[in-house]
Amino acid sequence: MTIREQLEQREKDYLSPHAALSSQSRGRQHQEAECDYRMAFQHDRDRIIHSKSFRRLKHKTQVFLSPSGDHYRTRLTHTLEVAQIARTIAKALRLNEDLTEAIALGHDLGHTPFGHAGEAVLNQLHPGGFRHFFQSLRVVEYLEKEGRGLNLTFEVRDGIVKHSKGKGDILSDDPDCTACTLEGQIVRLSDIIAYVNHDIDDAIRARVITRDQIPAACRRLLGERHSQRINTMVTDIIDNSCRVGGGRLLISPEILEAITQLRDFLYRQVYDSDIVHADFIKARRLLEDLYHFFIDNPHTFREQYHHAYLESAGLEQNVCDFIAGMTDRYAFSLYEQIFLPQPWLIK
Repeated sequence: MTIREQLEQREKDYLSPHAALSSQSRGRQHQEAECDYRMAFQHDRDRIIHSKSFRRLKHKTQVFLSPSGDHYRTRLTHTLEVAQIARTIAKALRLNEDLTEAIALGHDLGHTPFGHAGEAVLNQLHPGGFRHFFQSLRVVEYLEKEGRGLNLTFEVRDGIVKHSKGKGDILSDDPDCTACTLEGQIVRLSDIIAYVNHDIDDAIRARVITRDQIPAACRRLLGERHSQRINTMVTDIIDNSCRVGGGRLLISPEILEAITQLRDFLYRQVYDSDIVHADFIKARRLLEDLYHFFIDNPHTFREQYHHAYLESAGLEQNVCDFIAGMTDRYAFSLYEQIFLPQPWLIK
């Protein structure tokens, strides 16, 4: 037996009957030889970590645009927090940690610069609309590795494209937005657990809100501190899911309501606040100008800025892909290069 086969047997012996087994994956987009040392989902996780789009997450906004402090979250640190929470739940329920982690690490690869403001701009400008979860899938299927994609397993791709809930139901029975594996469903829950807690933490650090403004009922039920709130939510999911046999994820009604209240509080007091919104108005204009410039100058776009142009996608999709892949600082730099006068250098 290869090392991979031994690891696969270990999964079969230990994991829950409800876990997704690496050896029973529904396969990849394109058939390839199995690795002798890594199981399929483990291999997917490694491919995501080594991808260019994963590295770019460190310079993409989570909530606060170009924060001066060292401790604000970026899209990368958000992703790592989601992965940590998701693995904790998966391990407690004896589900597949490799699959859970791979989905978590890949779930935001398609996110735009400037957070959800960038997403809103592209959704308005691009004829086909734009949703970051669809773009994350597009990144791993087509855009990475100069158009070849990462060739991930079906289960990882399914979890990536179904991780987002926006303002919709946190727990949903709709198959169009519910991952086919419990591991993918865990990532969906872990995403909201991570952001409702760390965005509150960052908003307090930025003095957009104070601790006393957090709804009192949520503080009493979940805890006063960041770590207490996460622990309460995670513990509730594990305990209630175990109580029903582990075949589905469950949250108690009171905890689910508290999470929903925190999310609504963030939209009212943080995401739509004047302080945050003012910067995003400027960022919106920047992305609009870049988008229209590239559409109006296709030759310049192809020759100077987008070397991995996909002929099958067309100009508008390529421009959308290019902008969505930008980091905040690259978008700033490119805007300055294209639209602002440059100083003369005298030699």
